[in-house]
Amino acid sequence: MRNQETRVRGIAARAGGWSARHRWAAVGIWVLFVVLAMGLGSAAGRVDVKDSDQMGGETHTAARIVEEAGIDEPASESVLVQAKSDGLKATDAEFRAAVGAVVTAVEKTGKVTGVTSPYDAKTISKDGRSALVQFDMRGEADTAGDRVEPVLKAVEGVQREHASLRIEEIGGASMMKTFDDAFGDDFKKAEYSAVPVALGILLVAFGALVAALVPVALAITAIIATMGLMGLVSHFQPMSETANSVMLLVGLAVGVDYCLFYLRREREERAAGRDAQTALRIAAATSGRAIVVSGVTVCVAMAGMLFTGIAEFEAMGLASLMVVAVAMVGSVTVLPALLSLLGERVEKGRVPFLRRRRPSGSTGEGSRFWTAVLKRVLARPLLAAVVAVGALLAVAAPALGMKTQNLTLDQEFGDSLPIVQTYNRVNEAFPGGSDPAEVVVKADDINAPEVRAALADFRERAISSGASRGPVEITTHDEQNVALVYVPLVGGSDQDKAGESLDKLRDDVRPATLGKVEGVQAPITGQVAGNKDFNDQLVGSVLPVFAFVVVFAFLLMLLSFRSLTVAVTSIVLNLLSVGAAYGILVAVFQHGWGASLVGAEGVGAIITWLPLFLFVILFGLSMDYHVFVVSRIREARLRGRSTRDAIQHGVVTTAGVVTSAAVIMVAVFAIFGTLSMQSMKQMGVGLAAAVLIDATIIRGVLLPAVMSLLGERNWYLPKWLHRLPDLTHDESPEAIAPTVRDGERGERGEPVGV
Repeated sequence: MRNQETRVRGIAARAGGWSARHRWAAVGIWVLFVVLAMGLGSAAGRVDVKDSDQMGGETHTAARIVEEAGIDEPASESVLVQAKSDGLKATDAEFRAAVGAVVTAVEKTGKVTGVTSPYDAKTISKDGRSALVQFDMRGEADTAGDRVEPVLKAVEGVQREHASLRIEEIGGASMMKTFDDAFGDDFKKAEYSAVPVALGILLVAFGALVAALVPVALAITAIIATMGLMGLVSHFQPMSETANSVMLLVGLAVGVDYCLFYLRREREERAAGRDAQTALRIAAATSGRAIVVSGVTVCVAMAGMLFTGIAEFEAMGLASLMVVAVAMVGSVTVLPALLSLLGERVEKGRVPFLRRRRPSGSTGEGSRFWTAVLKRVLARPLLAAVVAVGALLAVAAPALGMKTQNLTLDQEFGDSLPIVQTYNRVNEAFPGGSDPAEVVVKADDINAPEVRAALADFRERAISSGASRGPVEITTHDEQNVALVYVPLVGGSDQDKAGESLDKLRDDVRPATLGKVEGVQAPITGQVAGNKDFNDQLVGSVLPVFAFVVVFAFLLMLLSFRSLTVAVTSIVLNLLSVGAAYGILVAVFQHGWGASLVGAEGVGAIITWLPLFLFVILFGLSMDYHVFVVSRIREARLRGRSTRDAIQHGVVTTAGVVTSAAVIMVAVFAIFGTLSMQSMKQMGVGLAAAVLIDATIIRGVLLPAVMSLLGERNWYLPKWLHRLPDLTHDESPEAIAPTVRDGERGERGEPVGV
């Protein structure tokens, strides 16, 4: 038989063929790779992104000055003592007794230092009803949340003794502990529940336990290997916990999808009468190639994050890129080996009520539902295209008014936590006091007369300019020649008003005071400044990231399908999908339309990092379906079908696997939409909605309608582009063994040589 086989030129087909012939070697190499990657990564340890590297602009400069000076800023805490009624004032004996009790209680814990009475620090509100007892936690700020519990209990004890007052603690350490207690397990639950959800959906899709376990096992091993690789790579590009979570999400989604594409095609060919070896070779030459094209495209999209210049995004992009590459390699190498080893045993563990399920396309009819939809779409493709585009543009329309900002504490968590209410009360009584601007002043001699005069002038003008109502506090570090100036901003938790106050400090107050002293650096940082600098840097990176992703995705589609039309339509359809996702985000989370349906709130803004993150992730993941469907259409066209028949065949025979893959992605992403943080809800809902739209309206209606209207122009490639590299080898007609009818087998029915 060997001399009758046609050798296929193609990485996926050759890799699949080699793995099927050397199955134990392929499985052994994969296991060795996973073990080595995890072992070496654990031994090397992981380097995480520094706080100073996550920031941009002045915020980064300020963090670098503090870091180089070796100044360890402690975690600061405040205890709000507030009268519940208008009658009680801070000057009253009962109020003074409560303040004294707080000071004594927190000092006795031995966990704090620098306790300051509001009567000494002048931290009493204008109406006289509120006061702040301030202190710092001992030890490192990063771990202060682990040591703050005795202090919180001490404050609670004082509260029980003074019923007429509110006595509540807030600060970096207490917020850290509260969030860890309330949401620390939230992410882990979401991550852990993603695997059983995916497994359950695969059980329904395949109707057999073994067949469902194979994609999940491949995805998990790809994730484990990538975790090890992240440890090694982190010594060159620091990683983060956020990057780890995103990697897990993306790895599970694409890992399961790629295996699903491959396994479904192999089962389809088996159901059509192929022997096991032939079915594997066909799956390698078709679905294997689609996986490689899709994987490379997703990697390119993820690489777009590397152009943001933001360390957190660079970590997420590199981690996602690595897990996609590992999952892609595993799908076209060890998966064929596993299927060859399992043989008929892949059907073991049949689910009784799904016993009669057959793979989509096993009879050549495909999905009945999508056959009915396609019949109507292809009967009136222009109408279908106009309706689909109109619907998508209508859904995307709210995105034109998108407002992005980092969410404040009350926007992020609503009133679900008591500490949020404390945060609001502190901001109301002391505007900007909970999130002051911090001016990091670096001079050759911080105690020089002109520097001290400029600091005093800055303090005075910060208040007289209207940027702050005070008190403006200055802490001097003589040995390091650094002074830290804390300025409560007018506007408080109102980001827009606080931003205006920040601009006054940066553009007016600073140049007129500290800016006049030669050799003085005075970058302004803090929560509001950090948000502004991050947003500015992110906005500045949007164009290069968009351009990189779109241009390289276009080139990959052009080379993979050798069609200018397919490349252009791929980009346009993906942009429509992303635009619709943006529109849904703005409608639900910014305007609050239907927010309660997803357990969310209309917070008036989309978190700053999400639009760019969604674009990169969705543009990459959308290519999974697009490449898979268009590859099947092109395959049918090369085998002699008319373009119209090829479209119908390609869509209906891939509908089952695309639907299953989409359901898994939607379910996994929707889990994150159930978390308590509004930013995580936004991410989960945005991703889930986009994938759902992409797998239904885009691939099921708009793609076939547009391709039907274009007809033979779908395969148009200008003559001057014919010299481009040909990456379509696996799709040549010789690469596909024709259907074997009952009782038939001959030269034309021989499998493809690999």
